[in-house]
Amino acid sequence: MKDGAKILSKWGINNDHAKLTDVLLGKPEYYRWVEAGPLIGRTLANADKTGVRFDLQLAMKQHAEMVSIYEENGVTCHYLDADQALHRNFFARDSSAMTPWGPLVCHMQLKCRRADYATVIKFYQDHDIPIWKFATAGHFEGGDFNIIAPGKVLIGYCGERSEKEGSEQVADFVRAEGWEAVVAPISREFVHMDGLIVPLADNLAVACVDAMEPWLVDVVRSWGIDIVEVEYREAKNLGVNLVALGDGKVLSMAGANELNAKLKALGFEVYDPDMSMFTLGGGGVHCLSQALCREDA
Repeated sequence: MKDGAKILSKWGINNDHAKLTDVLLGKPEYYRWVEAGPLIGRTLANADKTGVRFDLQLAMKQHAEMVSIYEENGVTCHYLDADQALHRNFFARDSSAMTPWGPLVCHMQLKCRRADYATVIKFYQDHDIPIWKFATAGHFEGGDFNIIAPGKVLIGYCGERSEKEGSEQVADFVRAEGWEAVVAPISREFVHMDGLIVPLADNLAVACVDAMEPWLVDVVRSWGIDIVEVEYREAKNLGVNLVALGDGKVLSMAGANELNAKLKALGFEVYDPDMSMFTLGGGGVHCLSQALCREDA
């Protein structure tokens, strides 16, 4: 990375699957369900048939269970400030993206999330974490910044959240540091790239291959990545959106039954808490969590 940005010593990640030591979360105390994209839109449109209703106390309980799993595995949890106006900022994956060179501060498109940058910038300033870059060319969100392996990044856009211009700018930032970055359009129903593919371990990822363009699957496999396939019926409900904890452990979610069985058969220890208030509301555990520090892969 000659002439590139300095690699951070304490913070930063060069992968999204090795042992997780620090994670950025939020506090969902002001959470509510609002129209915020196709996932929650589907929930609200079908509520009269399914009977599902938002329950803040249940959401808080589910979030606390996720936190307890992180803490049980030695992960230090850090938090964005809760803000009544920023009632979805606890989906901490999207307002920034961590890199080896520091955080990228993102440019959110949803009206209810456009000012999420305020709490994430404050967090990085308060913790003396140097910001690497700002996305400025177009809207770009952290769920579309996907480190598949050291030196290999997939960058997505669906147009309604990240836009092509923003994604291409971020890809250029990455390439300037000597890493490979591939930009790909994705279906709006998956919102972000981390709804389609997430790293699991060295040279291993989970992915909904049926929802990815064949050329993109070919790119991933050309990188030497084996794929644990997730069926569309589970992926559309955020089954792919898990977090690798490292050391053969995975934070998944209840409902991804077939995927969880596959992971256990591969020897992974799988945590599968009920996160329904969040998956029905538009995000899974990966959306809720921004890795701040991992061991190097």
